[in-house]
Amino acid sequence: MATEVRSLREFKMPDVGEGLTEAEILTWYVKPGDTVTDGQVFCEVETAKAAVELPIPFDGVVERLFFPAGATVDVGTVIISVAVAGEAGAAVPAAAPVAAAPAVPAEPERREVLVGYGPRTGATQRRARRTTTTTVTATPAPAAPVVPAAPVAPAPVVPAPSAAPVLDEQPTGERPLAKPPVRKLAKDLGIDLRAVVPTGRDGVITREDVHAHASALAAPAVAPVEAGSVEAAVPVPVTVAGDVRVPIKGVRKATAQAMVASAFTAPHVTEFVQVDVTRTMKFVRRLKESGELGRDVRISPLLLVAKALLTAVKRHPEINAQWDEAAQEIVIKGQVNLGIAAATPRGLIVPNIKDAGGKTLTGLAVSLGELIDTARQGKTSPGDMQGGTITITNVGVFGVDTGTPILNPGEAAILAVGTIRDMPWVHKGKVVPRQVTTLALSFDHRLVDGELGSKVLADVAALLERPKRLITWG
Repeated sequence: MATEVRSLREFKMPDVGEGLTEAEILTWYVKPGDTVTDGQVFCEVETAKAAVELPIPFDGVVERLFFPAGATVDVGTVIISVAVAGEAGAAVPAAAPVAAAPAVPAEPERREVLVGYGPRTGATQRRARRTTTTTVTATPAPAAPVVPAAPVAPAPVVPAPSAAPVLDEQPTGERPLAKPPVRKLAKDLGIDLRAVVPTGRDGVITREDVHAHASALAAPAVAPVEAGSVEAAVPVPVTVAGDVRVPIKGVRKATAQAMVASAFTAPHVTEFVQVDVTRTMKFVRRLKESGELGRDVRISPLLLVAKALLTAVKRHPEINAQWDEAAQEIVIKGQVNLGIAAATPRGLIVPNIKDAGGKTLTGLAVSLGELIDTARQGKTSPGDMQGGTITITNVGVFGVDTGTPILNPGEAAILAVGTIRDMPWVHKGKVVPRQVTTLALSFDHRLVDGELGSKVLADVAALLERPKRLITWG
């Protein structure tokens, strides 16, 4: 009887967005020994754009997970291997260790792409790690001549064990060896494991090593160098007890880079206007009570702000534009993809409603509700965050009156909506309490001049002051 043959299939980190080079493994849904089927979700990863669940493209038994949760992995790197059933022939024992099972060579021309717009071309490059060497000096005896220190030989590289590596240890030599609990401890203490001296077996960093390193960093400053010493000691960063270091990666890293690029590329201009939105708030209550848009449709002031902005864009389409640096042209977009800035636990994201300008008030309300729910659940797809043309950021939910919003890269304008407050207001010749908010419109002065920006902002204000105009103007 022929023995069942098992071959090893490897799954590489795919390009789950457009042009991304790495992703962080958030959660593993499987472990070695688990049976998986084609299409089954086996892990969740986070890129600079969104969190994405990855399905396995074949049936088999999980042999090895190459990285622990929390690791950042380059696109194209193997993250999981699965033993799949083959045809009868030269048998490989089912119980053979992972190291003994021959890996199936990867096809160089093909890369798994599960989400996005196709495979990336060219090799993935990653920024080289920066290392810091601390020189410890000593004061020589008065009568002894200064002798240059002999060069220190590099520490020997600990070879990987011949058996299959355990998930808790890193398979590559680039990162220090440590178990996930130790890595989490180091992360919580703000310690770079590459600076920790390992004392564990085979060069593994232990919890005691991390605590010892943290104690050394928190120790009092180094005593002043005495006169006549060979050289001044290199200053060592001091971590004060209570400090928390948060790695900048994923969505937060992408947001930081995008905001810096936007602020120093597009010349920002911001204009402000205070608006009496008392009638808008009454209109919102009427829509909720009457159920005109549907009983299950979420109605909020943001819905009418969005509709007012879309109406203003329809009247002034030049605000819905993009700067083409290569062609030195202004591209007026034919479709309004309305972005809504959303704060999530992973950072600020700006998903957008495709063709928002072509939707009815009911359709806009449904799309807005779905967008907000998806963002809060952390399930926004990369495609939902691409192609935006103009954005709204609602800082009023935090009790903030106004701000100077930074443009979403590639867009010409962004509208900030402040909190709605009861304020004394001149209404029909008398000072009475009214509900008032502040709008702030930032725009790219390369595309939008002061006249156009002012007209758009004035239109939005007029529509919110008298919301019935949404019907006549739209």
